[in-house]
Amino acid sequence: MEVIAMPIGRLHHLIVDCPDPMAGARFWSEVLGDPITYADEDFVVVSASTATSGLAFQRATDSKPSTWPDPTVPQQMHLDVMVDDQEAAGEAVLALGARRLPGDHVYADPAGHPFCLIRRPTWAPPLN
Repeated sequence: MEVIAMPIGRLHHLIVDCPDPMAGARFWSEVLGDPITYADEDFVVVSASTATSGLAFQRATDSKPSTWPDPTVPQQMHLDVMVDDQEAAGEAVLALGARRLPGDHVYADPAGHPFCLIRRPTWAPPLN
């Protein structure tokens, strides 16, 4: 029997550098349906509760939007968001301030971070 080593740590938040942490948090709060659970001037968290991991947005005034797929300014982070209907979800994120990028169902959030809307895998329960 193979012994699995204890992990050094667990994921707490995915930290996203951005020029306006509250704007990034509001966008992703709406997209993912999770509340903003912590906020100060330079750091804002979106998570299911104050006792769960989530996304955190940290002020980086010199942050530059990715030029994906051009590698001049690489992706600073990337999220795959599972959805039941890619077209409807695409319209919804555009209404929240996203913009389309080249590729199938690829968008940028208001700060320019790329993300993909992926069809919900069969192992995941429906979102609605």
